[in-house]
Amino acid sequence: MVTSYPLPKGFSDFDVFSLGSCLLVEGLLGFFLNAVTVVAFLKIRELRTPSNFLVFSLALADMGISMNATVAAFSSFLRYWPYGSDGCQTHGFQGFLTALASIHFIAAIAWDRYHQYCTRTKLQWSGAISLVIFIWLFTAFWSAMPLIGWGEYDYEPLGTCCTLDYSKGDRNYVSYLIPMSIFNMGIQVFVVLSSYQYIDKKFKKTGQAKVKYPVHLLELDMRLTGPCRDPRYTFPTMLRNTIIHGD
Repeated sequence: MVTSYPLPKGFSDFDVFSLGSCLLVEGLLGFFLNAVTVVAFLKIRELRTPSNFLVFSLALADMGISMNATVAAFSSFLRYWPYGSDGCQTHGFQGFLTALASIHFIAAIAWDRYHQYCTRTKLQWSGAISLVIFIWLFTAFWSAMPLIGWGEYDYEPLGTCCTLDYSKGDRNYVSYLIPMSIFNMGIQVFVVLSSYQYIDKKFKKTGQAKVKYPVHLLELDMRLTGPCRDPRYTFPTMLRNTIIHGD
């Protein structure tokens, strides 16, 4: 006999099923699309550059987010969290770690693009590897703090997945949330916006196209490969041709 678990007040079976379905689609689709980028980087020699290593690292982080969403989808269909308190802490840590790392890698890619187009400075392997290691260690620090008492991981309102507890407003929570947000979100937003703003000004001033794609690539609108032309969703052949024939 299957045990029926009561839902939190204000939620229906449809709410839980809808959430689980969305998380499942997000998890599977995100994992597959990012896996394409990972395989392309590993299989295509021309793609293995320091700059693309940042994109590769971003794809790995996003695969971690997708795995986290898939676990949450499974528990949503069960209508309860089946992995206990330790599983909740692990799920919260893994999801927060990969989410913060993804934000950092997006900023790192924007920073690299700024130097590539505006200062004509190429990222070297030593710099790329050092940056990737720093990002993982830095985000691991902030993600581990709730495990030792600075901040807290807890169940989300539906009780089917775990994340940082945003409901508390005590001094411990505020003292963690403010610096965490500044160092892991605020600075990254500033880097992304300022980098692409400078790139935009650069190309408006010179009158050059941002990326010199070959004719056959121009026929394929890059917007079809993913939201906001995100490099994580670019298919291998298009990635390869962009690197070979690009600027």
